[in-house]
Amino acid sequence: MHSLKDEIAYLFSGRGMPYHKVSIMVALVVTIAFTAVFSNNYIKDGKVAVIDLDNSKFSREFIEEMNASPYIRIKEVLNVPVDPKQLLHQDRNIAVIYLPDGFEKNGYSNAVNNIGVFYDNTNAAQSASIRSGLNAIVAMHNQKIGSAQIQALGFNSEQTSAVMNNISLKERLLFNPTGSASNSTTLGFLFFFSSMYFVFATIGIISRLRLEGKWNEQLLETSPFELMLRLIPYAICLTVSLVAGLAILRIIGDLSFMGNFFVLLLSIMLLAASAGLMSMLFGWGAANPGIAASRMILFLPGGFILGGMTSPIDILPSWVQVVFNVFPLVWEFRFTRDIILRGAAFMDTAQEFGGFMIYTGVLALLVCIRFYQEQKSVLAKKSANAKESVPDAGR
Repeated sequence: MHSLKDEIAYLFSGRGMPYHKVSIMVALVVTIAFTAVFSNNYIKDGKVAVIDLDNSKFSREFIEEMNASPYIRIKEVLNVPVDPKQLLHQDRNIAVIYLPDGFEKNGYSNAVNNIGVFYDNTNAAQSASIRSGLNAIVAMHNQKIGSAQIQALGFNSEQTSAVMNNISLKERLLFNPTGSASNSTTLGFLFFFSSMYFVFATIGIISRLRLEGKWNEQLLETSPFELMLRLIPYAICLTVSLVAGLAILRIIGDLSFMGNFFVLLLSIMLLAASAGLMSMLFGWGAANPGIAASRMILFLPGGFILGGMTSPIDILPSWVQVVFNVFPLVWEFRFTRDIILRGAAFMDTAQEFGGFMIYTGVLALLVCIRFYQEQKSVLAKKSANAKESVPDAGR
């Protein structure tokens, strides 16, 4: 009984991880927050780009029918040839539909009328709803056109079969055609677990300095920049571990590394900086590194869950797709899809890099503000203590 009482006293003492609070918080987050986050059961209004080279009344009507589907939202229509891969960078679209020249002419004859569909297969689950919607639209269109022509021209059975199958979909899966786990799940776990242990190593830096008696020296005799420099050795370890993991996936797995290694390296450096700065912010007031480590759950797993490696991004409500940018891993997973799988160059991802740099800069600014606030507080206390220690001049 003494051991039990001792352990209960330690649990509520604040000297270790406050599990009595963490356990309730985890239950609340999982049951309430993620119920709202995953409220959509399917991808509604999946983003689709159309390359319409026919630019006819028939093709425009077909585009409008697609846009009316609850599964499809036509985000952009182009009337000139474009590489479909360019339209899938930065998660702009889930699929690209190619309507060829002569689409209207072939639509009113028994000639072959093929539609090209290019799916972004970086997440295999995200194209299912669009496929279902497209197949339904094509079947309805073929039936409508076929019925009209059969009644008007009196086709025989062979001609009827050709007309009823006038439009057909020719599909192509881009970036991960075989659905390899190396290009999806394994890649996601590599970045998640590497980042998780990086956070465990850095989130307790400030509380460790307090316990070692070095914090006041760091606070009063240095700058926030020098505090941030403490992240460098951990950032180097994270970078080396991720590069080693990617090399293994490339050599013995079937990772499709299509982009520039140095562009990816820049994104990893930004990941280390942003995750390290966020670790400092969340671990700032912790009494010891153990308590600080328990706060990792507040900002790292969310990036893995909502970053598009476990479930399609477009299945999330629009408000979630805005809010989830507070997680460092969400930014990094965009770069893994664009650079590693889609082969995007730096200029293709320049907008994302700019956003990630601004995000990291805001975190650095918050660290500076917190640093100077505490520095001011410590100086005020020292000044008050100094005044109290000076004897009253009237005595």
